[in-house]
Amino acid sequence: MIYKLILSIRNARYKGGKRSVKAPVPTVCVGNITVGGTGKTPHIEMLLRELSETESWGTRNVAVLSRGYKRRSKGFKALPYDASAAMYGDEPVQVKRKFPQSEVAVCKNRIEGCKALAENGADLILLDDAYQYRKLAADLNIVLVDYSRPVTRDSLLPWGRLRDLRKRLYDADMVIVSKCPYALEPQEKADYAKLLGYDSYDPETVTAAKGDARQTLLFTGIGYEHPMPVFDDADPRYVYSHKLVLFSGIADDTPLRNYLSDSYSITEHVRFPDHHRYTRADVRKLKATLKRNPTAAFATTEKDAQRLRDLQKMPRELRERMFYIPISVTFADDRERAALLEKLTSL
Repeated sequence: MIYKLILSIRNARYKGGKRSVKAPVPTVCVGNITVGGTGKTPHIEMLLRELSETESWGTRNVAVLSRGYKRRSKGFKALPYDASAAMYGDEPVQVKRKFPQSEVAVCKNRIEGCKALAENGADLILLDDAYQYRKLAADLNIVLVDYSRPVTRDSLLPWGRLRDLRKRLYDADMVIVSKCPYALEPQEKADYAKLLGYDSYDPETVTAAKGDARQTLLFTGIGYEHPMPVFDDADPRYVYSHKLVLFSGIADDTPLRNYLSDSYSITEHVRFPDHHRYTRADVRKLKATLKRNPTAAFATTEKDAQRLRDLQKMPRELRERMFYIPISVTFADDRERAALLEKLTSL
């Protein structure tokens, strides 16, 4: 109740006229109202891909700004291509390695970060996880909701995973239901819209209505790609092993586990906390797992791979069988992708 009261007072202050500032260039915020697990980083990457193919933004400088959760560095930092997760955070490093031509930066103060990026030549800034940073008013706010955990059936911390008021969902310009398990039919989307508290859903305009207000409501899924080596000296033959040890330090690896279980027998599943920084003790734990599964490959997430590369002494027997599964966001409905592009190109 105390946490809810604090959030309510804060929300009322901004609703009542507390000033938010605009960045020098257009900004797109990708956030959520829950603690992790909605796929913000893959959606940032999807936006970078989509923007690069548009006429209005394809030849311009699109930058990414993140807080850099759990990083060791301070202040504003632009990432080099060989950036370490320890210094800059695992998610920004993942984005930089996949999009080396884009400027990726970290800064706890998003206003100062946007100013610095604009001075460096950015024409558009994608804000990773800044929906609660209300000092900065984004030009387009996108809120993600995990399909398997609708916010209307969740509770505020510490009893649930909500870090913001449920009604904040309806303040966004666009809501994306992420991690959909399959291509949903229009009626299924309408049912889910009602589950989120909307009065109606129009599949033709991909919008949902609540009272007099309308929001763009989209549904995305996750696509996994061929396993890639975490380290350069990995042995590709292990990819074809029938047995697999899955380990990860993310909020929810259930979709990945379900995907891998179609091709492998997952003999062990080792879980670490979200954004976990791997240590020598963790390496010893993985070595013990290897002794129990001497023929198994080891698979992890793309985000974990960034942190694993920071380890100075990873045993060869682990390096050679350690792979990550690249992840991407997919649209099953071309109308939804077109609606997103229309919003982006109008900035």
